[in-house]
Formats: sequence, C-alpha cells, structure tokens
Amino acid sequence: MALSRILGPDGQFIDLRQLEEDVDLGGLTSVRQVWHESVARGLTPAQLAGVLERSAQGDADDYLTLAEEMEERDAHYAAVLSVRKRAVVGLPRLVEAASESADHVKHADFVRQVIRRPATTELVADLTDGIGKGYSVCSIRWLRQAQWTPGEYPHMDPRWFRYDRDTGRELRLLDPSHTDGMPLQPFAYVVHQPRIKTGLQIRAGLARLCAFMFLCKSYALKDWVAFAEVFGMPLRIGRYGPNANNEDKAVLRRALSSIGTDAAAMLSDSLKMEFHQLGNVTGGADLYEKLCTFADKQISKAVLGQTGTTDTEPGGIGSGFAEVKNEIRGDILAADAFDLEVTLNRDLVRPLVDLNFGPQEEYPRLILQITEPEDVKGIADYLKVMVPLGLEVEEKWARDKIGAPEPAKGAKLLRSPMAAPAALNHHVALNAAQRAQDATPGQVERVSREADAPLDGWIDAARRLLDQVQSLEEYRDGLLALHAQMPTADFQALLGDALTAAELAGRYDILAEAGQVR
Repeated sequence: MALSRILGPDGQFIDLRQLEEDVDLGGLTSVRQVWHESVARGLTPAQLAGVLERSAQGDADDYLTLAEEMEERDAHYAAVLSVRKRAVVGLPRLVEAASESADHVKHADFVRQVIRRPATTELVADLTDGIGKGYSVCSIRWLRQAQWTPGEYPHMDPRWFRYDRDTGRELRLLDPSHTDGMPLQPFAYVVHQPRIKTGLQIRAGLARLCAFMFLCKSYALKDWVAFAEVFGMPLRIGRYGPNANNEDKAVLRRALSSIGTDAAAMLSDSLKMEFHQLGNVTGGADLYEKLCTFADKQISKAVLGQTGTTDTEPGGIGSGFAEVKNEIRGDILAADAFDLEVTLNRDLVRPLVDLNFGPQEEYPRLILQITEPEDVKGIADYLKVMVPLGLEVEEKWARDKIGAPEPAKGAKLLRSPMAAPAALNHHVALNAAQRAQDATPGQVERVSREADAPLDGWIDAARRLLDQVQSLEEYRDGLLALHAQMPTADFQALLGDALTAAELAGRYDILAEAGQVR
C-alpha cells in the first residue's frame, strides 16, 4: 500500500513511494539551474534598487545570487554572518520526551540517536543559510530498512524555489509543469524560514538589509585603490638637456615608467630625474577608510547586534567596553535557536516519529540548549559568606555551578599550601561538657593521661618527618600535609571532657573553700 495513514500538513495522506525517490537536484537541461551569472560585478545603485524591487515582487533569482556573492566578496560581512551562524550550529542538541511513559521515552531515544549523527550537524549548518537569504531548504533522503531513517540532507539551491503569487507565503519548488511552482512533498524537506522581521519572508534576509552598505563599501574600496595608484607614489619628472637626442629621450621615458616598480634606473649625466611628493593626500585616503569603516559598523550592527567585538579602536577590543560584549547579542542567539528548534521539530522530529511509530498526540521535543556562563567568582564569594552563617549547600550543586568535576578515586587533589588548621568543633566540646555531669577533680588527671596517646603520636610523626626533610621550607610543607591526615574527632571529644573537667574542678575548689563540700 503506497499511501500511509499519516496525514501531511496539507491534510492529505503521505505517499511513501515518493519519500524513497531522490529529489531532482538540477542540471544543465533542468529548470533548476546550477550555474548563474554574477550580479555583483559592476553593480550600480540603480541596478541594486531593481534587484531588491524584483525580489519583493517574487522574482528573487538576482537577489539570491547577490546574497551569495556578498559572502564571497565582502570579508567583513562573511565574517560576522559566519559568527552568527556558528553560534547556533555549536549549541548542544537535547531531546526531551513528551512524558515519562515508556512509549514517549522510546520515541525520544530514537530521535536522539538520529540527531547525534554528523549529518544532523551539516543539516543545521545548511539551514542557517536562511539567516542571510531569508530561507534555506534541505531535502531528506530517507532510508527504509527496519526503520525509516534519514541518510543525508542535501542542501537545495534557494533559487530553485518561489513563493506563491497569491499570498507570497507558501514556498514552492520550480517545476516545468507548474507555472507557480510545485507544492513541496510533505516529509521530504526541511524548510527553515527564520523570523528576523515581520512581513513577507523573502524580505527578511539580512543580505537585503546589508546590500546597500555592501555597495557603498565596494565603491569606496574601488576608489581607494585607484587613489593609491595615483597618489601612493611620488610624481616622477624627467629632465633632459638641450643636446639630448631622441634615443636619450626614449631612455628617460622608459626609466620614468619602470622606476615605480623596479625602483631603479640607469641614466647618463645629461639626464635627470626628480621626485615630487604631492601635498594634501592624507585627507583623501582617510575619507575612503572612514567610509569603509562606517559600512562595516552598520553591517556588524545588522548581523550581530553590536560592534564591540569586531572593531579595533578606542573603546573596542582590548578595553573594558569590549570585555562586557559577547560576539553576538544573547537575545539574537536565543531567537535564532528558537526559530531553528521550530523548524527541526516540525520537519524532522515529527516525520521521524510518524513514519516509525505512527501519528502521536504528543511528540518529543528537540532543544538547542543555551547555557549562560556562571559567575564563578561571585558564587565563591557568596558561599564564603553564607556557608559559615549556617547555609547548607550541596557539594554537587557547587561543583556543577563552577564546572568542577567530581574527583576521581585516588586522584591527587589541589590544596592550599597555607591552609589553616581545621577548627575544632566547639559544639562537640560543649555537648561533652553537658554530658559530664558527674565529673570530679580527679578527671583532670584522667584527661591528661588520655591526651598523652594522640599527642605523643603527633609528636612522633613530626619527629620522623624532621629526619626525612632537607630544609625548613620542606618541613613546613610536610607539617601542613601531615596535619590534614591527623584524626581530630577523638581529640575534640577529649578536649570537651577537659573543658568540662576544668570547669567542674574550678567549681569544686570554690565550693570547697566555702565549706559546702567535703
């Protein structure tokens, strides 16, 4: 049975035979051409206006070609657009089950296996092309074995698609049998249309926003290079005497022509060459540079939402201002991630579940996780103040916050070389004093005898250490390491008994002097 019981977005049953067929990827004789003439070469403001106007009316071939050429011709636009794309591609991809039921967990596990494949990373990277052009389409090459799984996601040339003429909102595939394009086969494509601005999607690409600055910069660079050719080297003037013949004049002319590149010439005494530096040329060079810098800043604002990490100038890179800037503004990254989540959940996750487990009321959710960097110093300062005041904090929580893993068994641990001795537990001592209600003056002698054993052990260990070290510094470090290994619990209890004995002995002496005890 070719038709499944799965309904596509158009409300029709999915034809499984079409999913197993490869999508036509174009050719020389196809309506989907792979070769296109340049639009950026010799582009003028009037031509740019025409390109943008035609794209807004539905004929976007020239605009999409220009958008591709902008990434090839403008290094700054290519760099900042690449930063924005990679910011989304590099986000961790997680899958949440719809619920804790066994079926929903099974669905999530299957989707998780698929998105871990390298092809999914390539898919995400190709879909981010829609940030610049307005939309990006990848086809799905399904493999039908024990289960339906996607093998590859070939990227489709955006010029092979058109928005419908009626609404301008439905993306259709060019086809010779359909004058307004062919509707896209459900479950066969992943179509990413980032919502960068409200309105027609073909007008939402960043290339449209940056095209004018690209044109201005192109003009400025071309004039700057021409300016440098004329004024970059001093003016060369040759002089010849009244007795110079035609051969001398020809030699002088060749010398004037070649001196600019060879920086050397051979002349007779009767021929002279002079160099004159033209004045007031710095201002012209500054003008072109400022225009190029201004265009780059506007492109940075449009793509990244800021200029702090792309421009090296006072207040930029290397200053306190740049330290509080990210490569891309957080709200822009969050919006890009949300748009891509919607696309992947709609065009990849749902088809995976429907084809393998049938239509569901709830589906697993693919999440592009954005993690904010933790303020490690702030957390450390907070714990240093609040924990001594009685705040109870899990060690695992603190480790997760600062990114410190659980130490492996037997691993060598970092310790402060000047670590203070561990404080004896005062509460233990007080509790011991409260329990020792029947203490007598004889306890002082008992406590003294019982304290001899641990104290003698500590002293013996210190003596053995002294015999092994070669310097005072080594002995100091050894004592600190030795102290961390010494048991203190028994000595704490013993000290509590000693405090109790001392207090009771003092009271006994006072009562004895008063004649109240015998």
